[in-house]
Amino acid sequence: MGFLYNIEIKHDGLGKHRVITGSNREIVQSKARAQMAEWDAKYSMVRSKVDARRGVEDKVEQAVKETEKARQAIDELQTLLSAVLDIKHAIDWESLKERPAFLNEPPKRPELLGFPREPKPSDVLFEAKLGLLDMVFSTRAEKKNAEAKAKYEMARVTWGKAVERLRQANKESMQTYENEVAAYNAEKQAFEETIASKNAGVDEQRKRYLNKEISAIHDYCDLVLSRSQYPDSFPKEWAIEYQAESKTIIIDYKLPNIDQLPRIKEVKYIKARDEFKETQIGQAECNALYDDVLYQLCLRSVFELFRSDVIGAVDAAGFNGMVTAIDRSTGQTVTACIISLHVTRAEFEKLNWWQIDPKTCFRSLKGVGSSKLHVITPVAPILQLNRKDSRFVSAHAVADSLDSSFNLAAMDWEEFEHLIREVFESEFKSTGGEVKVTQASRDGGVDAIAFDPDPIRGGKIIIQAKRYTNTVGVSAVRDLYGTLMNEGANKGILVTTSDFGPDAFEFAKGKPLTLMNGGNLLFLLEKHGHRAKIDIKEAKQILAEQQPKMNGTSAMG
Repeated sequence: MGFLYNIEIKHDGLGKHRVITGSNREIVQSKARAQMAEWDAKYSMVRSKVDARRGVEDKVEQAVKETEKARQAIDELQTLLSAVLDIKHAIDWESLKERPAFLNEPPKRPELLGFPREPKPSDVLFEAKLGLLDMVFSTRAEKKNAEAKAKYEMARVTWGKAVERLRQANKESMQTYENEVAAYNAEKQAFEETIASKNAGVDEQRKRYLNKEISAIHDYCDLVLSRSQYPDSFPKEWAIEYQAESKTIIIDYKLPNIDQLPRIKEVKYIKARDEFKETQIGQAECNALYDDVLYQLCLRSVFELFRSDVIGAVDAAGFNGMVTAIDRSTGQTVTACIISLHVTRAEFEKLNWWQIDPKTCFRSLKGVGSSKLHVITPVAPILQLNRKDSRFVSAHAVADSLDSSFNLAAMDWEEFEHLIREVFESEFKSTGGEVKVTQASRDGGVDAIAFDPDPIRGGKIIIQAKRYTNTVGVSAVRDLYGTLMNEGANKGILVTTSDFGPDAFEFAKGKPLTLMNGGNLLFLLEKHGHRAKIDIKEAKQILAEQQPKMNGTSAMG
């Protein structure tokens, strides 16, 4: 599956780094913000703890508080599973939407400048002051009247200019205000449209999920896991794959190693030395706690995925717990699968989750893992992720006739027969084994027997391959098991170019059977240096086109 969007985030204070991917930009951004908020909260707690130790005057009380925190941390680990049993795990799509308020203040309307009073001829200021002489001599009166009128006219002109300046100033103020209002409205509209677009993306993602689109189901399951709260010391990293034909979700989950678990059980303040003394749980208790944590984490992940499935998209779940630790025999850092589980929905529904013991439940579901998980003993995953979308492999016996565009799912059944024999020859030749084809059929199946001389894991091994374009059902697994019993073989291997249904995996549990789907086959081929591809959709079209030609040839014969 190819992702269209990814965001790389990091937190300098914690030294954390993560790349978040998904097919929906808004969902990816939402998860990135949630992760950063979680890191910020964690960093704040770290800083608070440092400051508290420096600044608390009553250090005895501080020791009591830290002891309580330490016990709570261990209690949290012991209740990882029960803590989520009553939680609603289905995604609330509305909660993914953003509803922020537009915080910018709208511009304030300006206060306009008032105009001065318009001068009038009747104003006292413009009245001619006529005396007795002005009454006698008319020319004197006329002169004073003319001067008063001129004074009025001058005042009128001055007033007019002042009004014009004020009117222009008010006009400019209003224009500025209107521009600011337009800018504010545009910014607010853009803000609201951005939020609406993001929320529409959430609605679109919900629609795609309800329509059971594969990428949307993948993103939904990834989101469910990302919203699950674990202690800060847990890696919270995983890879998932949704197989639509079998309705199976597979998780490769990065587990915490034992050194990442909290071990402090008590903090005391030693007055004589003015220091804090930490007491830790013993190694045996730590080992038991670690094993219990991993069993709980495995079951909890499966529980959350089944419980959150509201559209019936998940009929089975596979969990592979991966841990990175130091191999004490070599001193090298290794990453290995140490716990693997396959659960069907029917099995999930039968469990009384409040009453189970995690380890006992894991064993009853035929989970695979060492009896002491803390020893870090690698196990083979029951289901494996197909990590290569393009699915390229090749076979050396037919390498000259194949290239990376050749589709194995549409391969000639006889060539497919030889390909299977030869790839398993490559697998077993390192121990001196050999593989012989015993029979084949035109439906794409091939039976072979491998003889492995290894005294521990070897013996007679029945291999059956199905060049199928449809899901392999439980009947094929039953047939293989019957052949294994009749032949007195030690083990049976069923390999297909397609995939297996949940019933097939359920039947194979607890039996010496290995089921290899198309992805597993390609991994095995690549392991031995060969390249080609598997494309089920293309194969169906090719085989459908070939069928009329085959029928026509048969009729002519």
